[in-house]
Amino acid sequence: MKIGVVTFPGSLDDRDAQRAARYAGAEAVPLWHADADLHGVDAVVLPGGFSYGDYLRCGAIARFAKVMDTLVEQAHNGLPVLGICNGFQVLCESHLLPGALTRNQHLHFIHRDQPLRIANNRTAWTTAYDEGQVITVPVKNGEGRYVADPATLDALEANGQVIAYYQGNPNGSMRDIAGITNARGNVVGIMPHPEHAIEDLCGPGTDGLGFFTSIVKALVA
Repeated sequence: MKIGVVTFPGSLDDRDAQRAARYAGAEAVPLWHADADLHGVDAVVLPGGFSYGDYLRCGAIARFAKVMDTLVEQAHNGLPVLGICNGFQVLCESHLLPGALTRNQHLHFIHRDQPLRIANNRTAWTTAYDEGQVITVPVKNGEGRYVADPATLDALEANGQVIAYYQGNPNGSMRDIAGITNARGNVVGIMPHPEHAIEDLCGPGTDGLGFFTSIVKALVA
């Protein structure tokens, strides 16, 4: 299975995401922001970082990259896509996911190991977890506060599109939302970093690996 990882100018965690994909048993394929060709990958990860320097708004310029033209089209056709941190912001700016990510409520950058409660284990990226399972992965952001209008928040929760909630909200995200999915379940955005929690040697353990083993299992199936 081939998992593509996009690199934008300012991406920081693309190598980490590639490594997590390999650790889960997939072939990691680097994808370049200026190349519209996805090179036959079976899934795509938009990694964390500061794409295009986070000018205008986080992810607002990245949405216009050539690679995104193809990715948006393919995502609508069912291609599995995971956006992590800045990647989550790009997915919202591209309207593949609703809502937006704004400045943390306390206006400070935050970096810590963060407990999450998995609320939806039926997406292509979360089947390795049990519903209600609490996992710990790092969170690191200055603009990670998820916001949406009340009707959108109600719909996300009613339709089971919230994939994870914060246990101890680090940034003021509305309703403690840490990650969401589209209605189809193939596009997932999450603010904390599962790619930084894939082995015991580094990070807070292996709790993040399930995002990557989930997609490998889904692709094989």
